[in-house]
Amino acid sequence: MTIRGVPINPVLALGSWVAFKKIGNEAVVMGDLVLTESEVGPVMWSLQESGIEQTALHNHLLDESPRIVYMHISGHGDPVTLAASIRRALSYTKTPFDEAGSGTATLKRSLSPEIDFHKVEQILGKTGKDNNGVYQFAIARVEKIVEHDLEIPPAMGVATAINFQSTGQGRTAITGDFVLTAAEVNPIIHALRENNIAVTAIHSHMLEESRGYSSCTSGRMTTR
Repeated sequence: MTIRGVPINPVLALGSWVAFKKIGNEAVVMGDLVLTESEVGPVMWSLQESGIEQTALHNHLLDESPRIVYMHISGHGDPVTLAASIRRALSYTKTPFDEAGSGTATLKRSLSPEIDFHKVEQILGKTGKDNNGVYQFAIARVEKIVEHDLEIPPAMGVATAINFQSTGQGRTAITGDFVLTAAEVNPIIHALRENNIAVTAIHSHMLEESRGYSSCTSGRMTTR
């Protein structure tokens, strides 16, 4: 995938994920599936037949080729059955399940030595990690996020994510997903735009959260 001619590392913005939390003998699952436009219908129908709900369908990026759509999902029940249902839905996509055939497994990518990510960590006040050439940050909210009396941990998609990919000559492409309250959305948009960071989407991840932070913005920049 490219954005305005810049090749995008799959780790930056193309990773589907699912997370399970045990509740007694059952589990809650949440996830975000990365799909092409033609894959949305078959995947959605398959999940609906299995009782797995869709909580959002939206873009994260602008000007990407091919066009990519992100589908958030939520389900509850036997974890093995949930996993099988998600696997069946993804069989309608080109998601690579053979690790040896995936782009991230066969090509080891490196961070550009021109970028001082230690300084980036100092600015953000958080420690990041190198994930196959993308420097990633996950920043949790201090408040509890609850849905149906169940506390949703940051690992289930409610932590702010910021990713940096070196593009050469001391420049980076970034993506981010900010977990915000409603009152925080527009101040964050203003701060991002003041610094020439594009806001690419505003959307929810969950449907019935309380004390929750489902409004998110995704930013992209290829000029710094």
